[in-house]
Amino acid sequence: MLARAGLRDRAAFAELYRLSASHLLGVILRIQSRRAQAEEVLQEVYLNIWRAAPGYQAAQSQPMTWLTSIARNRAIDSVRRLQARPQMAEAAAADEEQEIDVTEMYPDPGPGPADLWQQAVAARLLQRCLAGLSAEQQQSLALAYYQGLSHTEVAEQLHAPLGSVKSWVRRGLQALKQCLERAGAEGAV
Repeated sequence: MLARAGLRDRAAFAELYRLSASHLLGVILRIQSRRAQAEEVLQEVYLNIWRAAPGYQAAQSQPMTWLTSIARNRAIDSVRRLQARPQMAEAAAADEEQEIDVTEMYPDPGPGPADLWQQAVAARLLQRCLAGLSAEQQQSLALAYYQGLSHTEVAEQLHAPLGSVKSWVRRGLQALKQCLERAGAEGAV
């Protein structure tokens, strides 16, 4: 049958499979103890047999010895591949019945959707409150808080007196505080 399978006789190959599959699965299971993995290896074995059958030489080994050596080598390769996988994948493969959610094992440290939504609402509210300030107050606050400039540096940038800049910043912050408090009381944040 092996010689006929080498000539691409599908019926002979099917009969070869029927007669040898249980024995080869047993060989694989002695090396690869997980049945699902062993069945995958058995499939690889028969693909290998189909490809290598034309090169089989009866004078060198008995048919079952040849088939068993292919199965044994594939099973050993399979075990080596599993050992080479990262531990996380190995743990998941060892526990096939229990499905592991990687997102629960390694949660994202960043903000979640609710936090991002809350931040977006707060940013929109802040923009609306900033829009209610005068141009001088907006510029003074932007330079002081977004650019990190001192009151003196803001005054130099705007070509304005230092006292005016301090007043714009103080009044702008008071107006922002009142606007944000009103929004909080209304339930906007």
